[in-house]
Amino acid sequence: MDTEHFDAIIVGAGQAGPAIAARCSREGLKTAVIERHHFGGTCVNAGCVPTKTLVASARAIRLAQRGAEFGFDVAHLRVDMARVKARKDAIVAKSREGVETWMRGLKGTQVIVGDARFVGPATMEVAGRRLSAPRIFLNVGARAMRPALPGIDTVTSLDNVSVMELDTVPEHLVIVGGSYIGLEFAQLMRRLGAAVTVVERSARLLAGEDADVSDGIRAILEAEGVRFELGAECLSLAPAGSGVVVGAACAGGEGITGSHVLLAVGRRPNTDGLGLEQAGIRTDARGCIEVDDQCRTSADGVWAVGDCNGRGAFTHTSWNDHEIVVANLFDDDPRRISDRIACYALFIDPALGRVGITETEARASGRRVLRAKMPMQRVGRAREAGETQGFMKVLVDADTQRILGAAILGMNGDEVVHPLLDLMAADQPFTVLSRAVHIHPTVSELLPTLLQQLEAV
Repeated sequence: MDTEHFDAIIVGAGQAGPAIAARCSREGLKTAVIERHHFGGTCVNAGCVPTKTLVASARAIRLAQRGAEFGFDVAHLRVDMARVKARKDAIVAKSREGVETWMRGLKGTQVIVGDARFVGPATMEVAGRRLSAPRIFLNVGARAMRPALPGIDTVTSLDNVSVMELDTVPEHLVIVGGSYIGLEFAQLMRRLGAAVTVVERSARLLAGEDADVSDGIRAILEAEGVRFELGAECLSLAPAGSGVVVGAACAGGEGITGSHVLLAVGRRPNTDGLGLEQAGIRTDARGCIEVDDQCRTSADGVWAVGDCNGRGAFTHTSWNDHEIVVANLFDDDPRRISDRIACYALFIDPALGRVGITETEARASGRRVLRAKMPMQRVGRAREAGETQGFMKVLVDADTQRILGAAILGMNGDEVVHPLLDLMAADQPFTVLSRAVHIHPTVSELLPTLLQQLEAV
């Protein structure tokens, strides 16, 4: 088999891959983009785009159900899941087609569809072709983990992809896993009309968050009728007629019977089958590709970006990986993974916006810590909108006056948290924000007030 020579090969057209391909094209490099399935990766096809589309439908339904609070009634409200799904599918298809059209239109770039694998250093095979390049970028993403639960092969289970293909609302959805993905689906499916039970091994939800954040999230979801079974250390699955029984107790018992079960217990990188050992690329115990602070792997001329490198599990961290790679390669700008500040959101309604470290971590760090916390009932805009659940919390280093972390659980929390993140990125004292004048009436206008109430903990 003859070897075709390229200047760059990108494997995977998720968030980082297409952007790297576009920059390679701008630099005049002969580039191959390889994608085995849908363009756009997890975010476009099975993550941000479809889930937030479903969340929007679920929110509209919830607001209609609350009409009496706002002075109107909606009679005979009926959820048409097939139409909800069709709306989601149309938005996903448009996004996916946009990415593919972009890639196929790049100058000097070939798009190849198929499974790629290394057959040697700097050399890959795909679709009956052998390709080599001095620069190879792996952007292969991750997929839902299938846990080794007793009875898992005796039932039909859903994951984060297949659950979004349902065109009818489940009668009773049992979700195994009380973390970010599981909780988002718990609320949206409850709002669509399903009975929902979340089964979680830990004693509380989101064990990596502070207890007040975990408890606040649980309260929000329980108020809408989501049920929880926590501390479920002995999980098992078994068929029950056309449904499934989820065992949650070591002593046995009746278990929880549902019409459907969704497994949301983590994700694993798509690194198996890539032939990484043929190229001298090391992985860790989880299967993630080991990278340095600038996304370089153990093999010269190979970078790993996005979920597969284990250094971030979000679309925004994948995009930042791309920025780090192209800055180092083409701009003589030594950007690093360790420069970025941890930030993410839980897109329940109201959302959780999180930046930096938790209060638990701050207290354990040995720093002198200042804390301010304010319930969302104090926020006029939230009261006016009938969205008073949750709270704002911020942590500050008393000596440096720098923000250490924050949790905004409440109306627009995923947006309101950004001024705090920006202040951290600028390495400025909290007083820059505490003395600012914000627009009234907004949720963000309470950030200066919050920071003016800092106290030692």
